[in-house]
Amino acid sequence: MAGEIENKTISINGEVVVPGEHKQVQLNIARLPTGTVIDIPVHVFNGKKAGPTILVQAGLHGDEINGVETLRRMIQDNHFHVKKGAVIVVPILNIFGFIHFSRDVPDGKDVNRSFPGTKTGSLASRIAHTHREWILPQVDYGIDLHTGGSQRHNHPQTRYTVNDDKSKKLAEAFGAPFSFPSRLINGSFRKTTFKMGIPTLVYEAGESMRFDENAIEIGIQGIQNVMANLGMVPKNVSKEPSTTIHLESTRWVRAPRAGMFIPQMENGMKVKKGETLGMVTDTYAKKNKKIKASLDGYILCVNHQAVVNQGDALFHLGR
Repeated sequence: MAGEIENKTISINGEVVVPGEHKQVQLNIARLPTGTVIDIPVHVFNGKKAGPTILVQAGLHGDEINGVETLRRMIQDNHFHVKKGAVIVVPILNIFGFIHFSRDVPDGKDVNRSFPGTKTGSLASRIAHTHREWILPQVDYGIDLHTGGSQRHNHPQTRYTVNDDKSKKLAEAFGAPFSFPSRLINGSFRKTTFKMGIPTLVYEAGESMRFDENAIEIGIQGIQNVMANLGMVPKNVSKEPSTTIHLESTRWVRAPRAGMFIPQMENGMKVKKGETLGMVTDTYAKKNKKIKASLDGYILCVNHQAVVNQGDALFHLGR
């Protein structure tokens, strides 16, 4: 169309991606003790026409593989070949955690508590620094894919930054079953992007080291919804996010005692205050303790750990 401006060129680690080009580049992070080089693969889909640049990433925690599969399918099915703007896709940010089936890097540090990072710091800090230096300065919006950890299963949900209307609008466009504001955590990816003026959305769905087909499908559609909302792809790829329920606050219900945990409510269900969610019982069938909802709302997460200790988080409820 006459008058439309050509998109910008994107440069990552010396690799140039011109308008209309798709290229995979590598960010070199470090080596294994064997000398094997560890690179972070980055896909850049640069549209021909001017528009926003969006970062879509997964695997910030190496054992949260649901998002990795979500992005793999989207790359395979050509969902990121945008007409306007650009998409930078990082399917696995924490390569070390991924190959070790671990949330963290080998020294035990969490990459998502190491931002903005330093060039000469810990391994986690170096990963964060490289990401911050090469990727984030070129980004206008961010989508960060996560799952629950430690056998906690998150019902598909989006989290946006408190008092950040732009990230809230991203959540509305995404259209997950639930969305709610979430505080910024020191050292987190989202706090760094917030300081840089990059509205960022976190999609939480499923649990670590397991694929969840429903969560993957909702994630794929949600990312397409955001791209359509930003004018990067045709509107016909998106769906109206009419089922999104906005929550004002959330609260964990914890184990009143140690024992065997038997959930009796399914994830995503609506519950009333005082309603029985499940029970904790001893192994001798002598003592049972009911777990009751502490508010009227919805179940956002269920702990799938069968044996629990007193105080363990069992159900995450949203009002």
